[in-house]
Amino acid sequence: MQVFAIRPEPGLSSTIAAGAARGLPIAGYPLSAVGPSGWTLPDLKSVDALLVGSANAIRFGGEKLESLSHLPVLAVGEATANAARLAGFSVAETGSGGLQSLIDVLSPPYRNLLRLAGEDHVPIDLPDGVNVITRVVYRVQNTYISEDFADRLSNGAVVLLHSAGAAAHFASECDRLGLERDRIALAAIGPRVLGMVGSGWRDVRAAASPSDAELLALAQDMCQ
Repeated sequence: MQVFAIRPEPGLSSTIAAGAARGLPIAGYPLSAVGPSGWTLPDLKSVDALLVGSANAIRFGGEKLESLSHLPVLAVGEATANAARLAGFSVAETGSGGLQSLIDVLSPPYRNLLRLAGEDHVPIDLPDGVNVITRVVYRVQNTYISEDFADRLSNGAVVLLHSAGAAAHFASECDRLGLERDRIALAAIGPRVLGMVGSGWRDVRAAASPSDAELLALAQDMCQ
């Protein structure tokens, strides 16, 4: 089966390149585009660190990021950490299982955090003594499934789902176009993502851990 990636750029090109490196051809049909959102800086006097759940927060944070460059970054994963380093930030912690797992193991001095997030961001439960101020610095604009993409999906496909929002939008688009779910398999970066798609698909599986490498390994296995 053909594997399709629907995430926006620049992640789309990164996923396609990573797939090619492991002998997994991936066709890209982005169903969204990311852009900046107007935001204001909070009072930074008590902020200990930045909590960043996506590289997009660094890419689209704009000039205000210069005022935050002295703060260490707590990054959700390695891709986000790399984006922060390239922008001149120092990365203090890098997670591997989502923002919640990163928050759960925080220790002093990181107790008062400024979270740079997207418009549709994952809620987190704060442990005692941890405070978070959230600023929405980017938003995702969804687009439609093209006629060409719809035709290719009808021939059987494995679709990579990198976020809950993308998963819900893809499922909605398939229903709008009357595409047969039982011809489409879904490979998701985490179980929460699969919770957005409903039932009736040819196959649905979540990666062992929330990384592109694990997601591609899963897709390769699903193509066997």
